[in-house]
Amino acid sequence: MRAPDIIMKKRDGLALSADEIRYMIQGMLSGEVPDYQVSAFCMAVFFQGMTPEETTALTLAMANSGRLIDLSAIRGVKVDKHSTGGVGDTTTLVLAPMVAAAGVPLAKMSGRGLGHTGGTIDKLESIPGFRVSLSERELVDQVNRIGLAVVGQTEDVAPADKQLYALRDVTGTVESIPLIASSIISKKLATGAEAIVLDVKVGSGAFMHELESARGLARAMVDIGRMAGRRMAALITDMNQPLGQAVGNSLEVIEAIDTLSGRSRGRLLELCFELGARMVVLGGACDDVGEARVLLRSLVESGAALAKLKEMVKAQGGDVSYIDDPGRIKVAPLSTLIRAPKDGYVCRADALTLGRAAAAMGAGRQRKTDSVDLGCGLRVLVSVGDGVEAGRPVAELFASSQSRLDEGTTEAISAFAYSDVPYQAPTLIYEAIEA
Repeated sequence: MRAPDIIMKKRDGLALSADEIRYMIQGMLSGEVPDYQVSAFCMAVFFQGMTPEETTALTLAMANSGRLIDLSAIRGVKVDKHSTGGVGDTTTLVLAPMVAAAGVPLAKMSGRGLGHTGGTIDKLESIPGFRVSLSERELVDQVNRIGLAVVGQTEDVAPADKQLYALRDVTGTVESIPLIASSIISKKLATGAEAIVLDVKVGSGAFMHELESARGLARAMVDIGRMAGRRMAALITDMNQPLGQAVGNSLEVIEAIDTLSGRSRGRLLELCFELGARMVVLGGACDDVGEARVLLRSLVESGAALAKLKEMVKAQGGDVSYIDDPGRIKVAPLSTLIRAPKDGYVCRADALTLGRAAAAMGAGRQRKTDSVDLGCGLRVLVSVGDGVEAGRPVAELFASSQSRLDEGTTEAISAFAYSDVPYQAPTLIYEAIEA
């Protein structure tokens, strides 16, 4: 095989064989296919797309390019969830204990935040002592013992994805549904999931800004997983405003604890019920989504879901007293309130702008090597559609320096807009896609 022939074949809109796709990926890793040819290949895919069979072949080639996590020793159907990223998206910290409490094993590998999107591993490090790195044996043993573990992704999983993404990032080929879908699902296949529920965000704070694009991505990922022998489901959900009230690592952990404790309700909890219900069904613990939804609500109301979070924190070395008293979790010392300038109705609480405000105060990173200030961030005190009076607080911001607090405040003020007439709250879930 020759890389130029494969590039021209895809350039001309023809379908590639699995062998041709594997050749390109293996050649990229070995250096036999240079960066400029891989970049040309990505550009051809960007313009011509891929069939579901081609995308599945690309996904499998990337999944098999590095270490494969063996979870076969874990009893039951291993279920995972993936979100395409957003603002105030604390679902894993709420969802994982709920699902594990329902009897479905969850061995989840999560990442760190980048830009305006948060990362589960950063959030968990807000709990003193919490270990985000476990050996494969420790991971398996913990899940068999308590049903749950959340750890950081290892560098040797799907290395082809990292290399390919680095090239896409500098060649204008990031926004390709086959390349996005294969990137996401390759890591899920490599980390041992047997059933996967996808939360595909759409809106200003999401990677996909248009519903049709989000639908195409969700459908592509469900098809890949199904063709690779996995049980799949996806929800397309709103990210025009933050999902939860909290944006920022420590603040989001506090909100997750409050949500599992029943002290906080809203969009975050409702979405966790919907995602979790599908995970429970795919995991075989319930026969239908309605039954699973009722089960998950009962686990939150009884305290069983919160107890499962405490089990995980204790098992991974974290100080459980911070779960019992989330007020002990460190928050940045400086704060300020943003207030509504007039009577009216909130018609915008822009997720992207609020995410940028939190990042400006130190809650996010622009490069993977950047550090984050875990205590920085903001709380959104209103939702789109709420009526407000002039002077009512709409957000509370936290930072470690006055200059960063001022920068974040200026950004956050611009996130809000107000209507003189009632404004309808946006839909939370646009669509469900089943395999």
